Amino acid sequence: MPRVKGGPRERRRHKKVLRQTKGHHGVRHRLYRRASESRLHALSYAYAHRRERKGDMRRIWIQRINAAARLHGLSYSRLIHGLKQAGVEIDRKVLAELAVHDPEGFAAVVRQAQQPAPAA
Repeated sequence: MPRVKGGPRERRRHKKVLRQTKGHHGVRHRLYRRASESRLHALSYAYAHRRERKGDMRRIWIQRINAAARLHGLSYSRLIHGLKQAGVEIDRKVLAELAVHDPEGFAAVVRQAQQPAPAA
């Protein structure tokens, strides 16, 4: 019985992998076997970094809030503590947006955080 080769199907599969590795350097986008390895690594990095991006964004928001809070004479931790004491439930993403795009609104939030906490 004759050996069955891949033919057009194999060519299409190889071309698909080579298209996906466009932009990789050297043989990592020219040779099928190396390109296939390169693609597997790239996809695993993409999967992991989609999850890491959430933490990266949170760190950026915290830096922005801290910088804006210090302009008002408050540290980040004191601001967050003051907001919790005042019962203001606003997340870091919105706080960072306020800090960058609406300084007056952020100043109002800071004033809320600076109010003395009611005695319980």
